Amino acid sequence: MDLSIVVPLYNEDESLRELAQWIERVCTKQKIASEVIFVDDGSTDKSWQVVEELKENIKELSIRGIKFQRNYGKSAALFCGFEAAEGDVVITMDADLQDSPDEIPELYKMITQEGYDLVSGWKKKRYDPFVKRFTSKFYNWTARKASGIYLHDFNCGLKAYKKDVVKNVEVYGEMHRYIPILAKEAGFKNIGEKIVQHQARKYGVTKFGLDRFINGFLDLMTLSFINRFGKRPMHFFGLLGSGVFVLGFIAAAIIGILKLMAIYGGYSARLVTDLPYFYISLVSMVIGAQMFLTGFLAELIMRNSQERNIYKIDTKI
Repeated sequence: MDLSIVVPLYNEDESLRELAQWIERVCTKQKIASEVIFVDDGSTDKSWQVVEELKENIKELSIRGIKFQRNYGKSAALFCGFEAAEGDVVITMDADLQDSPDEIPELYKMITQEGYDLVSGWKKKRYDPFVKRFTSKFYNWTARKASGIYLHDFNCGLKAYKKDVVKNVEVYGEMHRYIPILAKEAGFKNIGEKIVQHQARKYGVTKFGLDRFINGFLDLMTLSFINRFGKRPMHFFGLLGSGVFVLGFIAAAIIGILKLMAIYGGYSARLVTDLPYFYISLVSMVIGAQMFLTGFLAELIMRNSQERNIYKIDTKI
């Protein structure tokens, strides 16, 4: 199999037929042996019935479908699609027709002939509201600074990968926005970008609200921390906790020494418990000890953690 196209979807029954026929025309013209994997993320409309219909009616493509029992999110859908993909190249695209299948041949060429591990689409001209465009630029700028990967559009759904990439990255939570960062951390550093056509939404409404920008920023912080300390949390919590504890201990020792000097000097001094510095040093020692224990427990959890992608498939064809 030359190419696998993974399409996560949620309540997109109006666009699926047109999308599948469009992909079929492009792949047939380019003579690329292709499969399309539709991952139904718990749709409540007729999306799954449409996928079953496409499997029976479209002959030039291998149509496969995976249906979740409920909505788990785009990351789980991509993770499951990546596991099922058999093509040497894997391309992901959204099901709402805002990603153009006409981009497939060039993306495929950049992976197979130009040697890229991952190619991310860049919707340079977007048909989105101003607020969405502005916040997207801000988060992409933040992601570039945090990761050192200079892509203009980390969250573009239209991406192409070598098969080895998708088999070696774990997409969980809402980390689908940062797959290039996950790929880089897995050792795939030849990451490119291609300007792609962005089409105005033809059917339905967007499934993402403004909360995704807050979640995206928090996910970026999480990813940055995990990439640096995910396998050695004690190096962060232990070092920081030890430092805070030592500072608190030194401060408490200084207070005690000053109190003893006052006693042996024969002049009156305030009670240690009347000094605010005593409580600050005490709290510092407690916080330092707690952070050290947090690092220790995180090490234990990390070494015994189970799979983070937990989903239940209802139907698979």
